[in-house]
This record gives sequence, structure tokens and C-alpha cells, in this order.
Amino acid sequence: MGRANKVVLAYSGGVDTSVCIPYLKHQWGVEEIITLAADLGQGDELGPIQEKALRCGAIESLVENAQEDFVRNYAFPAIRANALYENRYPLSTALARPLIAKLLVSAAEKYGADAVAHGCTGKGNDQVRFDLGITALNPNLKILAPAREWGMSREETIAYGEKFGVESPVKKSSPFSIDRNLLGRSIEAGPLEDPYTEPPEEIYLMTKAIKDTPDEPEYVEIGFEGGYPVSLNGQALDPVQLITQLNEKVGNHGIGRLDMIENRVVGIKSREIYEAPALLVLIDAHRDIESLTLTGDVTQYKRGIEDTYGQLIYRGLWYSPLKEALDAFIEETQKRVTGTVRIKLFKGNAQVVGRFSENSIYAPDLATYGSDDQFDHKAAEGFIYIWGLPTRVWSQKTRG
Repeated sequence: MGRANKVVLAYSGGVDTSVCIPYLKHQWGVEEIITLAADLGQGDELGPIQEKALRCGAIESLVENAQEDFVRNYAFPAIRANALYENRYPLSTALARPLIAKLLVSAAEKYGADAVAHGCTGKGNDQVRFDLGITALNPNLKILAPAREWGMSREETIAYGEKFGVESPVKKSSPFSIDRNLLGRSIEAGPLEDPYTEPPEEIYLMTKAIKDTPDEPEYVEIGFEGGYPVSLNGQALDPVQLITQLNEKVGNHGIGRLDMIENRVVGIKSREIYEAPALLVLIDAHRDIESLTLTGDVTQYKRGIEDTYGQLIYRGLWYSPLKEALDAFIEETQKRVTGTVRIKLFKGNAQVVGRFSENSIYAPDLATYGSDDQFDHKAAEGFIYIWGLPTRVWSQKTRG
């Protein structure tokens, strides 16, 4: 069944996306397939992946290095928003999806494709993120999702691919499904599907086991300008360098692991393991410098915005009117969020132990309990009377 003449396919080199190429051709009558692999710091050799796409039948195989775009324009805005899904997950995998959607749409427009495709199944979050991102950026593009419709088991998918020259993968000893990029790793499936099963140490790559971490603490200083992370230990770094170096330092102390049951967009619960060392520490540090530079009411109101922001990212609504409106609010709040946060890394803990900002609104002469105290203690009595007046009236009327 012909659905499109020319398609740009999001390509990872795995079984599903590789089988998508002959499937789109032979089952759905697509004439030309262009693959697009995004380098988001996942550590894979993209040269062999590029060649594999051509062997599987693609007419062109694109590789886009989008690491800086990923960190600067997706991770950093999420850090400024202190975005955590369900107050825990820093959206390390979810943040990659709107960027890949943007790359797909750009390639489709450049090469005159009338559709884009991805290899997502019908149970995951990524299908929602890709479909909504693509639709928001170009509602006229068709979206094809063969793996959501073909109804083949893993074994059947491999067998189908072999019929058309898609080499079967080396037998995997690992039962886990793993996604990696510069911001972190997500691990699921296999024995992890039992929520009571402890994750085996072998699944972790970016973070050390506590028993293997240094016996002395390490201190790091993270510099922020306008809410953006800009330096590490006094050295100005570009976004990719900063994330890369901080991942290594933080992971070396066993910091950055999450084991959680999360609520997927499609309504099912999923047990997920995450490693996101730098991202988690950066959010903690950013929240701390905000506490020094923002007024209490702004900080407290922003917490609700942050929760909504995290939900929007998780649910595929990066390109949405509400997200754009929240970005404007966050941008306004970040003008004074400049300073340095000092963090102690030790045995699985990242503890903020100091902070400094030229824009600090912490007043030592008001906060001190020493002889330099400038706070007018007498004013407190009148304040309490006015502040408590509704409570006093209520109590008199109800308790008599």
C-alpha cells in the first residue's frame, strides 16, 4: 500500500529501524528512503550505521552532529526550568526527541520528502514525542510508524529483515533495552520489569558503584550566567564540554542513578533506570543559585511552572503554545540568576555546601543573630497581629 513516495526515516542502526527500510518499500510501496541518524553523544560509531542504512536499501544516509544544539537549546532550557518529571526524572532521553523531530522535518523539507518515519512501537512514549513534534513543526508531513502497525514479534521482525538482506544482530547476551545520549542513559526491560528486582551493577556505565568510589570528597564549582551553566571550577566551557566533564566527575563518585516507576503517556506504568549525573547536579545547583537571587514569591510560584514544564517535555509538547509561554516566564526570572555554586561530591551524594552571587538578595545584617543584627524585632509583634487577624476572628467566631 503506497503511502508516500519519498520518506525521511529516523535511523539508529538497530533492528526495528533497519527493517523499516525494506518494510516501507515492499509493504507500503515507498519509492525512496533517506535515513537520518542524529549524533547526540550516544557514543556509537555513526560511520558503520550510515553504511548499514545504504546496504539496507536507503538511497541516502544522513548523519547530523547535533550535540551542541542538544545541550544549548534543549538541555539548558530544561535546567533553567529545573524540569523533573514526577519530581525525579530529569528528562535526559525525552529531551532528545523534539530535536530529532526538528532534524527530520528539516531534512524532509530539504529533500522534498512527503513523509517522515520512525521505528517506535505502540507502547512507548517516543511515538508520542515524535508524532507531536513533527506535527507541530510541519502539519502537512505524513508520519509513518511501521513498527507500530506491522504486528511482528522480535523474532519475526529479524526474520523479515533477513529476507531482504538486513543482517541479523549478534545474539545479545543482555536482555536490557538501553538508550544513551550525552545527558544520560535509560535502561529498561528484562529482569527490570519486576519492580522488586534490584538492578544488577552491570547495567550502569556512567556511574560507579559506591564501593568503587574515591574515599576522599571532591569539590566542584559550577558557574551560572542568566541561569545558564557556563563554567566548571572557574574554567569557561562550551555546553558539550561542560556536560561531558561534569558527567565524568559526578559519575566517578557514584552520583546520578535513578530507579523509579513512572507513568507513561499511554497510561501504563513502567519501571525505568536512569543515569544522568551532570544533569541532576546541574538542576540542584541551579535551583540553589535561584534561592540566593530570586524573591521568595517568584521562587515559590516557579515551582508549579517547573512541574508543568517537565510534564510538557515528557508528553511530547516541546513545540506548543503553553511551553512557549512558560519559556517567556522563565526567561524573565533568569535575568539575575548569575553566580557560583560549590558542591561536595562524596559516596553517592552531591551536597551544595556554598553559593555566591553579585546579585544575591541575602542580607547578612538582617539574617544574623549576632551583634550586627539590623532586623527590627519590635516590628514583628505588629506584623504578627495583622497577619494573624483572620485567624483570630475565625477562632473567636467558631470557638467562642
